[in-house]
Amino acid sequence: MSWQSFLKIIKSDYSKLVPILALAFYMTFIPHLEYPYAVHIDEWRQIAHANTLLNAATVTNLDPFSGQPSSDEVISLELGYHLLLAVFQRVTGISWIDIARYLPSIIFVFTVLSVYIFAKRMGFGWEAAFFTSLIPTTVGILGPAFLVPVALGLTFVCLVLFMAFNFRSFWSYLVICISVSYLAILHPQSAILITMILVPLILLGLIGDIKHSVATMLAITLPFIVTLPKTSGLILYEASSLFTKKPLPIYHDFLTIITGYGYLPTIFCLLGTFVLTARGGRKNYSLVLGLLILLAMLVVFYALHYGVGTLYLRGLLFAMLMMSIVAGAGLSALRTLELPWAAATRINKSPVMKTARFLLCLIVIGATLAIAIPDRLDEGYYHMIDETDYNAFVWIRNNVDASFQKAILDPWKATAFTAITGKYVYTRIHMAPGPIDNAAYDFLKSGSTNTTFLRENGITIIYTRVDDGNRQVEYSPRNPDLIEVTGNVYLLRQSGDK
Repeated sequence: MSWQSFLKIIKSDYSKLVPILALAFYMTFIPHLEYPYAVHIDEWRQIAHANTLLNAATVTNLDPFSGQPSSDEVISLELGYHLLLAVFQRVTGISWIDIARYLPSIIFVFTVLSVYIFAKRMGFGWEAAFFTSLIPTTVGILGPAFLVPVALGLTFVCLVLFMAFNFRSFWSYLVICISVSYLAILHPQSAILITMILVPLILLGLIGDIKHSVATMLAITLPFIVTLPKTSGLILYEASSLFTKKPLPIYHDFLTIITGYGYLPTIFCLLGTFVLTARGGRKNYSLVLGLLILLAMLVVFYALHYGVGTLYLRGLLFAMLMMSIVAGAGLSALRTLELPWAAATRINKSPVMKTARFLLCLIVIGATLAIAIPDRLDEGYYHMIDETDYNAFVWIRNNVDASFQKAILDPWKATAFTAITGKYVYTRIHMAPGPIDNAAYDFLKSGSTNTTFLRENGITIIYTRVDDGNRQVEYSPRNPDLIEVTGNVYLLRQSGDK
């Protein structure tokens, strides 16, 4: 390779894009740096649902935790995600633990790459990709570091925007329609949020480009129209609740999340908003207005408590994605900064000015990373199980036959238990413990003595290792009807056993 070719590569976007993609992978891998298992309860839930589809070998509405038909609409609304995970695991043969650990980071790399491809046509590709790589993941709003539908939904944003902003063919509208259709069965909130982002482009196009606006509108609304027979009840319910005040989630709020995203990215988002507005044009206006619509929806819910709670929660991530894209325009303006007066023409083109612009960008990027990386490393994540629990659950999956199908254990660990073993549980904690969860704790802590309780509830597996918040406690059963088969794992004697 010649020296000129090497310099050309160094000056190209690719020399910046590769480290940005590596940064994106690292930032989303942080929760797994020292923890190899799925982190969030929703990750374990997705794995459990995907496993149910694999075991049934057909589409089913069975609740993986009880084995009973479920009326939970989340199962059907996220069916596309469960199918995708199930097919991916079956085709690749990769373990669920490795999928939960590595796949979110890989998906986010593609999300950042899609942002680059979209924003490059607007003149700020790598800058937008850089800020996108900083989108945080928290236990409250989820995020790209978790194996959850919204993380994949983010990847579709720039795909749809790229097609809508740059193409006017039948095939581009078909891609938009297929993307929104899949999102409607993968994560409906993502489909709705992408539609909200596209509204300004459609409305602005009614003057001067009405054909494209109508075609785009049809492409994004057709999936919703087709699914109306199944979703009309839910839509009517949510619509009727729009003007009912709702409490804010107790585990996070709008201002905390935005400040967690970073002050410098937010400042450059404001600068990018000004830059794009000053440049004018339908695309620039549409991008800014799409962001403002999301922010307005978030502010209304946060300040007035009106709106749809799930759109607020997931809309925070989509707002940060749009903020990242617009912030890229702000950083690009700094990179191409020129002195405004006429006499400065020669100065603007001088090597000194080029060096100054480069150093300014380097300082901004360095300062942003100096704040963002420690913040992400300090982010708190809970762990549902540890290595001892995981090994015990794997042992149960591999050694306990189908005649032992239901377990009682620490309800906090029960979601992970089903995801790993494929067996049912007496109860599990999703948000906060209820009376039945407290009853399970009391049973385990009191020595698992009540055989009648076990038989009446069809419980045949008892796992006695309990997380009391500060340490793991291994309770020893005082019940002659229980047989210890491995550490902390007991089976209920069957009729006729001695």
